Amino acid sequence: MKKAPKGAFSKVKIRVTHYTEGLLVVLSAPSGGGKSTLVRELMRRTSRVRYSISVTTRAPRKGEKGGEDYHFITEMEFKKMKSSHRLLEHACVHGNWYGTPRDAVEKDLKRGHDVLLDIDVQGGTAVKRLYPKSVLVFIAPPSLAVLEKRLRDRAQDHESAIRRRLQNAIHEIKEAHRYDYLILNDTVKNAVDQLETILASEKLRTDRSRATIDALLQNGIVRKGDRSHHD
Repeated sequence: MKKAPKGAFSKVKIRVTHYTEGLLVVLSAPSGGGKSTLVRELMRRTSRVRYSISVTTRAPRKGEKGGEDYHFITEMEFKKMKSSHRLLEHACVHGNWYGTPRDAVEKDLKRGHDVLLDIDVQGGTAVKRLYPKSVLVFIAPPSLAVLEKRLRDRAQDHESAIRRRLQNAIHEIKEAHRYDYLILNDTVKNAVDQLETILASEKLRTDRSRATIDALLQNGIVRKGDRSHHD
């Protein structure tokens, strides 16, 4: 095999780049599965992600703050958002309506931020139909016994509500095969480590790197303007 002439590529600077648009990431889990804790830890670790705050018609739980955990709205307000197509997805869960505001999500994606949606499996599959490149991650408890303990320890529900949530959990776990990835939430550290790995891997997919490939073929260099907006 012939060697390339010395210095043949010395003037060509090739920079490794990533997907320049943000990733739309759906996190779903049974009630009590620990999604909120994982989201908070991931956002503590990195500034690259944005959390989409859902709207809901249910009443705030103890410790929840409007505009931080959810946007708490009336059923009339929810219907107006739905009829004016201002919701990316919506679903009725445990008798209450939940939805994802469309405008904020699309703006963050265009700015190159990864956007996390904390929604149920019904909403997740709806998002996948609208955005085929979205990344669906299902967060599962190590066991149903652990999930039941978490529900009881948080002391937010009556016995009948806990039983209903456990039944719903079985249904949701059965739908996990529709998702791209599965994380067993045994410890927060392990689960968030795996979530970070998923996000990093998705950005290296060739179907997300057409601009980088084209730049390399055409110029032998990836210009500064073609690089990712992520820090």
